[in-house]
Amino acid sequence: MDANSNSPDFEAEVALLLTDLSAAQDELIHVLTAKRDRMASGDLEGMQALTSREDRLASRLEECQERRTALLDRAGRAGRPHANIRQLAASMPADSRDNLDKQVKETSSRVRMLQHHSLTNWVLAQRSVLHLSQLLEIVATGGKIRPTYGKGESAHSRGALVDKAV
Repeated sequence: MDANSNSPDFEAEVALLLTDLSAAQDELIHVLTAKRDRMASGDLEGMQALTSREDRLASRLEECQERRTALLDRAGRAGRPHANIRQLAASMPADSRDNLDKQVKETSSRVRMLQHHSLTNWVLAQRSVLHLSQLLEIVATGGKIRPTYGKGESAHSRGALVDKAV
């Protein structure tokens, strides 16, 4: 069988994979935005409500990954380029190559946007943890935080390991 006789199947599969992946990415961007809004407002219940959507999206993305792997394996067995979807799409006939190339570029762009959203959420979560740890320290010390190092009584009033000098 000629490798090009399979190209309509590969074209359709690549296009469908990219369409499904794009839809999942778009939904994930919405979920990450909603999660950031809920973190910023302290809406713990709202964040927990997003968990089921996140789980469904993770499953959809895993399925896309499995489809991608199977598609590239089949392309390799058919003698087609199979290092990645971009390479496979570039090997398609000219009439479909441009559209597939556009889909690949849009999907790659969304990946960068997802990375940005994920990093933003991570920074927000880290700042929240830092804020909470500072609040706990204030509560634990009664708001009287003394320096660990320095001159005078405050430097020596705490931290003696065995004996406290009088």
